[in-house]
Amino acid sequence: MSTPTLDAAATATAATAATAARIPAGSTRIPIGGERSYEAVVGHGLTGETGRVLGSAPLRVAVVHSRTLLAPARRIARELTDEGRIVVSLEVPEGEAAKDMTVVVNLWRALADAGFTRSDAIVAVGGGATTDLAGFAAAGWLRGVRLVLVPTTLLGMVDAAIGGKTAVNLPQGKNLVGAFHPPAGVLCDVDLLGTLPPADYVSGLAEVIKAGFIADPEILRLVEEDPAGAVHTRELIERAIRVKAEVVTEDFREDGRREHLNYGHTLGHAIERVASYRVRHGHAVAAGMVFAAELARLDGRLSAADAERHRTLLAAAGLPVTHTGAWAPLRDAMGIDKKTRGNRLRFVVLDAVARPALLTAPDEALLSAA
Repeated sequence: MSTPTLDAAATATAATAATAARIPAGSTRIPIGGERSYEAVVGHGLTGETGRVLGSAPLRVAVVHSRTLLAPARRIARELTDEGRIVVSLEVPEGEAAKDMTVVVNLWRALADAGFTRSDAIVAVGGGATTDLAGFAAAGWLRGVRLVLVPTTLLGMVDAAIGGKTAVNLPQGKNLVGAFHPPAGVLCDVDLLGTLPPADYVSGLAEVIKAGFIADPEILRLVEEDPAGAVHTRELIERAIRVKAEVVTEDFREDGRREHLNYGHTLGHAIERVASYRVRHGHAVAAGMVFAAELARLDGRLSAADAERHRTLLAAAGLPVTHTGAWAPLRDAMGIDKKTRGNRLRFVVLDAVARPALLTAPDEALLSAA
């Protein structure tokens, strides 16, 4: 696994700290509660706000990013340097390859080499894998340091960066090792989506649509009106964040309602694991939602029309509604899902749109039929 590298061009000390910048006009602040409250800010031109969210205390800041995001990471590093901070740029692998304990240990070693203390901070610039990784590193370093997340993908903005969950993967399953560590703030700069590959944008739409099915039917109407999301992107982002913000504020540690956010994820995570993470997260979750809808229909909970709506809406958005692969390895992989209790599988299902529920220990014949 790659070792994080120090970018000398982004490592410097300035004489004085700059005045904290104001949030650009037209931005939307979404409060998120739980064990430690913070805000997700949605708008344009937000990367310059990183220092304001960090506050005046951190002298040293590690900017964690993948190679493809070197440009925005360097821009943030320069701004933090101009504020008088010592900035260390740490490059990590792309995508799910970053979520590995070897990468985490390399990050911790780099922080130790740079003299990071408990009053210093980490900034994560990237998609969900990068923010998950950096969050876990921040949670573990000296038992927790300040963290700011700058998600650069739709998936990161509406899901991974919101809620304080951090994790890395094991060969046995996804997100099996992690910690709850809320950030100091999340900056969702819509401008960063401009260079996102279309397939990655579509993958993020799966989590947006999930929020619609479990809580906000207006999201479904907007996607049906504009499946590509070109017109309603910002509104979809804000609505999806509000759904997650409300849930995690009520149930930060996933003791109850927060489990509903895993709609489609039990099979989705199994697909990712069996495919060695070569399937995009959103694509796997889309197939997982169709499976969960069919499971609920066969169990007499969900109407046939609502189950079919999953297929038509997801397909219109360019997401897969089927998965080709043997059932047995997927069934085995689901047994390690975080919602499993003992040997009892638990699925998030719908009794109707915006009425999520849990289905515990369904009959194997029902699972196979779905």
